[in-house]
Amino acid sequence: MRILLVGGGGREHALAWKLRQSAQCDELFAAPGNGGIESVAECLPIGATEIAALVQFARQEAVDLIVCGPESPLIAGLANVCQEWGIPCFGPLASGARLEGSKAFAKSLMAEAGVPTAAFAVFEDPAAAGDYLRQHFASQRCVVKADGEAMGKGVFVCETLTDALDAVEFLMVQQGQGEAGKRIVIEDRLHGPEVSFMGFTDGERFLPLPPSRDYKRAFEGDRGPNTGGMGCVAPVSDATPELLEQALERCTLPILRALDSQGTRYRGALYTGLLVHDSLPHTLEYNCRFGDPETQALMPLMQGDLVELTAACATESLEGMSLEPPRQSAVCVVLASGGYPGDYRRGLPIEGLERAQQEPGVLIFHAGTKRMNGSFVTAGGRVLNVVGLGSSIAEARERAYRAVEQIHFEGMHYRADIGAGL
Repeated sequence: MRILLVGGGGREHALAWKLRQSAQCDELFAAPGNGGIESVAECLPIGATEIAALVQFARQEAVDLIVCGPESPLIAGLANVCQEWGIPCFGPLASGARLEGSKAFAKSLMAEAGVPTAAFAVFEDPAAAGDYLRQHFASQRCVVKADGEAMGKGVFVCETLTDALDAVEFLMVQQGQGEAGKRIVIEDRLHGPEVSFMGFTDGERFLPLPPSRDYKRAFEGDRGPNTGGMGCVAPVSDATPELLEQALERCTLPILRALDSQGTRYRGALYTGLLVHDSLPHTLEYNCRFGDPETQALMPLMQGDLVELTAACATESLEGMSLEPPRQSAVCVVLASGGYPGDYRRGLPIEGLERAQQEPGVLIFHAGTKRMNGSFVTAGGRVLNVVGLGSSIAEARERAYRAVEQIHFEGMHYRADIGAGL
C-alpha cells in the first residue's frame, strides 16, 4: 500500500516507524514530517492543515490510505474531503472530531450519554463566568478550559479563586489562546490518578492500546504550566483490567453510540482521558487522535500491524481483530527547548544523538527537529522523545534517562521524575 501520514511531530515519527514495519507498507509519505521522519518516509512540503494540497497529492500519487496524526486537519474536515474522493482515511469526520474541537460539545454529549464526568457550566461572557466562579468556587478548586482547539494548552487547573479569575481573563479578555478561548467550560475539580485510555475504533468496536499516563506540567512534582506533555509511562499498573472494562462500558462505547445516534459513524483513533475518582473512571476529555507523547511509548509496545489496523478502521471492518497484551514496559522522556511552553529559540545544534541511540533498549523519536548542513537542529518546543523499554517501568526508566544524559542542546530541559516510584 501507498500511505500518506499527515503531521510532523513526535507522535507522527512513532507512527511512521510502526507503519514502516508492516509488510503491507510499500511506500510511505509524510506531510510535512520532520528531521527524524525523513529516515523512514519521503517528507513533503505540505502543511498538515493544507487539506486541498494533501488530497490532491493523494489523488495524483494513487495513495491507498491517509493516516492523520494531529487533530487540526480532522477538525477542519480532512476526512470529509477524503470521503468525497473515495480515499480511505484513518481519522473521524469533522462531526466526530468536534469531541476535541469543542469542549462544550463534548461535555454536553457526555451528559446526554450518561458518561461519568465532572459537573460543568459553559460561558461566552467573561463577566458571567466571573460571577459564577465567585458564587460556586470562592473556597474550592476548579478547572477552566478553553472550548476550542488549544494544542493541549487550554486547560487551567486552578487552586484558588484568583487563579480561576486569571484564567478567565487570559482566555476570554486577553484572548491568550485566540478563538479557542472565546467560549469556556468551568468544571468541578475531581481528584484521583489519571489514565490515558486510547485505541482503534470503526465506530462500533473498540480495540484498546495499553493504558498509559502522561505528565502534563512543565516541571518536576507536577509544577508549572500545562504543556503538550513532558513524558509518559505505559502500561500503568493501577489501571486494572476491571477498571479498563468499566472505562470501556461507561466512558468510551457510550460516546460512540451517542455520535452514531446523531448520524456520525466515528472511525479512527479515540482517546479517552480518564480520572479515577472514588474508584470509578470519569471522563476528563476526548481526543480525536492518539495522544502525544503516549503514542511514542505505545507504538513500541503494540503487538500488531498498524497498517492493517488503521486500514480496517477507515473501511469499518475491525470485526474479528484483536491486540495482544504488551510484553514490555515503556517510559518516554520529552526533551524540550528552553522556555517551552512559552517562547523558545530554534536552530540550536543537537549533540549526542548517535551515542544515545546506541544505548540498549532505547528508541528516539523526533518531535521538533530539522536537518541543517547534515546535522540536526532544534525546530520546536518539544524537540526529542527518548523512549526506554524494559521488563518493568523501573528498567525502562533507567534506560531512558541513561540515553537522555548523552544528549545536549542549549537550553534543553526535561522532567527528571517521569515514571519515578512506579
